[in-house]
Amino acid sequence: MNLAKFENALKIGETAAIEFKRAGGTIEMDTFETVCSFSNRFGGDIYLGVLDNGTVVGVPENAAQPMVKNFISAIGNPDLFSPTLYLEPEIFKYRKKTLIHIHVPSSGEVHSFKKRIYDRVDEADVKVTATAKIAQMYIRKQEIYTERRVYPYVKLKDLRLDLLPMIRILAKNNAGGNHLWEKLSNRDLLKSAGLYAEDHVTGKNGFNLAAVMLLGRDEVIRDICPAYQTDALVRKVNVDRYDDRLTVVTNLIESFEQLFMFATLHLPDKFYVEGAERKSLRNIVAREMLVNTLMHREYSSSYQAKFVIEQDRMYVENANRARFNGPITLRNLEPFPKNPLIASFFRNIGYSEKLGSGARKMFKYGRLYSGVEPEFFEDDVFRIIQPLNENYSFDAENEAGGQKGGQKGGQNEDLELDSTEFILEQIARNPHITRRELSKSVGMAPSAVQKHIEKLKSSGRISRIGGDRGGHWEVHDK
Repeated sequence: MNLAKFENALKIGETAAIEFKRAGGTIEMDTFETVCSFSNRFGGDIYLGVLDNGTVVGVPENAAQPMVKNFISAIGNPDLFSPTLYLEPEIFKYRKKTLIHIHVPSSGEVHSFKKRIYDRVDEADVKVTATAKIAQMYIRKQEIYTERRVYPYVKLKDLRLDLLPMIRILAKNNAGGNHLWEKLSNRDLLKSAGLYAEDHVTGKNGFNLAAVMLLGRDEVIRDICPAYQTDALVRKVNVDRYDDRLTVVTNLIESFEQLFMFATLHLPDKFYVEGAERKSLRNIVAREMLVNTLMHREYSSSYQAKFVIEQDRMYVENANRARFNGPITLRNLEPFPKNPLIASFFRNIGYSEKLGSGARKMFKYGRLYSGVEPEFFEDDVFRIIQPLNENYSFDAENEAGGQKGGQKGGQNEDLELDSTEFILEQIARNPHITRRELSKSVGMAPSAVQKHIEKLKSSGRISRIGGDRGGHWEVHDK
């Protein structure tokens, strides 16, 4: 949590993008109304444990975690929110008070809470009932998200309905054995996923671009997006051309499967154990890169997407509707769905997780895979570059007690600094995290984690309040 940002919010007070809620030991209904209105407008930040006048009173410390769990359960309940939301509240400490921060990004959907649509007007959550106002909200969303464009002449027969049984199984498994899509007909499932909608500009109903890209037949995708394809290349020996190539032009569900198989064929699967579980670093890194390039691509562009594996790096690049120009780091990471319908579909079937978690996993496991973190670049063409080093092994390095991947001097120092910053990020996100949980989260031995903690404490960036049991960390804005 950025405490400077919070203190600035306290000085400014409530605005169209800042809301304070008292919140005793439970989350009141008006908090969910604000979540709905922020999603429908331009997003905003909710702080639980603050009075309307900016006085910090906090929430009961022992109730904070249950409140977060109940909040996540509520926004993911289709009986309360339609479409459902995916947000990640953050518990933090301010002057010995426990508070909860909820960042709500602007959504590509028009959301309702308990079948009522709310909009944010100045500092108020306003219930919207007028048809013209609701239509205007849809128009505003459609100007941003081309995936919502309706194609009234696309019919059920133009979609790969044979994929739906597999999709139902994936959704069921991802939801822990029970998912709404199991019980719905094919058409109702597509409506529930937001893939069949009404165009409030023309008044026409039909399947949208998201439906075509996720489940369309190849010839239908080719007619609607003639420039769409993903070019997968291996350039290790013949760097001017390629050693192997795969051109993918099918729906996104099968595109992911084909690209993932291509990655597993050409990338080494290094040994790594996290806790007592063996994890495939190759699979995690490749999956997150490929899901990102499929999920957040701007499909109205003719720019050809690429997945390239070279001797010392691999990268993906795709057309993008940029929010800014420059590198993305853990410090400035601001999760924003470029195609929220496609992203929601991927999350439902387990191809991706919470918004923003993919990038965090890439930073963590990319470093474990090659010794160096990936690079993210936000621009009209979005890029993820993951350095590769076939001689590097995190497991072998730990066993030998030293660096074996050819990392020397300044590179070692950079990696050490990255690890410290990553641990600080984890502590800031969860002040109650234990050293054991930190060790598992960052993929380091407990002794190595302790070394970074001592460094952060000696520099005054963190302090420990209380003992190992029941205590918490405080992050100081240095």
